[in-house]
Amino acid sequence: MGIRKKRRAAVNGDICVACGCCVKVCPLSAIQIRHGVRADVDPERCVGCGKCAKECPASVIEIQEVQG
Repeated sequence: MGIRKKRRAAVNGDICVACGCCVKVCPLSAIQIRHGVRADVDPERCVGCGKCAKECPASVIEIQEVQG
């Protein structure tokens, strides 16, 4: 049995336009729009399902493997 790596969404805040599409599709409410400027992912809630990355019209969200 292999070790399953944890995954989390990561937003490129430099080019995120805070459209909110990711917020609407996140099943765990792990994403919020901060200060009306960019999306922010709560690492404690995010399970890396990838729905936000698929929905993002600007393709600024990627799912990354994380330690631990």
